[in-house]
Amino acid sequence: MAAREKKSPLTNLIAGGTAGFMEALICHPLDTIKVRMQLAKSIPRNAAGAKLSFVGVGMKIVQKESPLALYKGLGAVTAGIVPKMAIRFTTFQFYKDLMIDKNGTPWKLNNLWAGLLAGVTEAVLVVTPMDVVKIRLQAQRHSMADPLDIPKYRNAAHCAYTVVREEGFGALYRGVGLTSLRQASNQAANFPTYHFLKGYLQRTQDIKELPGYQAAIIGCISGAMGPLVNNPIDIVKTRIQRTPNPEGLGGWARFKEVNGAILKNEGWRAFYKGVTPRVLRVAPGQAVTFAVYERVSSWLDTNSDTFKLTATAK
Repeated sequence: MAAREKKSPLTNLIAGGTAGFMEALICHPLDTIKVRMQLAKSIPRNAAGAKLSFVGVGMKIVQKESPLALYKGLGAVTAGIVPKMAIRFTTFQFYKDLMIDKNGTPWKLNNLWAGLLAGVTEAVLVVTPMDVVKIRLQAQRHSMADPLDIPKYRNAAHCAYTVVREEGFGALYRGVGLTSLRQASNQAANFPTYHFLKGYLQRTQDIKELPGYQAAIIGCISGAMGPLVNNPIDIVKTRIQRTPNPEGLGGWARFKEVNGAILKNEGWRAFYKGVTPRVLRVAPGQAVTFAVYERVSSWLDTNSDTFKLTATAK
């Protein structure tokens, strides 16, 4: 069999990490707005009583807490984005390579299963503790323009330290099951959609490498799939991760309590709070991620002899 080139873990680390960092810088404000909308016990309204859109919620945050407040929790995100993206792209390829029969034929739906497993892996290793810290920081309502308005959690490192000190190390993994389910469903929708559209465009245009704008467009489309499906999971996960569990209440009991409280007090529509900014956060985020990943990994492959990043498999 002819040799084929495979992207090394280092290529995935550099390309995925760069893509994730750019995505975080560009899209984090939308994530902050999404979290605030999900944590609200009632529909956010302005002084006149009118319902606030996600833009209105963002403007309210800026007015009361300064523009920098939209970047609360960014430290936690950027600290975890490189390993998260490295794990996502590396394990996706790893699981996909395992899903080949003895004749070298890929399993059916291998992109879906590899994406699902990659999502669970990244949730357990990186995303859950990162989300706990990020949500605690984003939930704080303090003005970042006022030096005397000192919050409980000063930054990502202080937040993680405080949570562990007050609630134990396990608190960083609160909601790990729901986070795994969210990430698994995200990547099970994301990767198959992206690779299907990528393959279609490559075949119809008879090209090996897509232009950056096309990678961005199909990344945006694939990124929108997950939030539309799993927003209820994200709502419950966010509520659970915001505060410590009541004394003596286990994970499953807490899950049922939060679900029941949402249905009783806010109705089933509450499970789709924040879905608009979440789609607007994740979809363009994936557009940035895939466009930057494809560009950086292509550049690294082109210069593989210099950087010795390409592995050859027989």
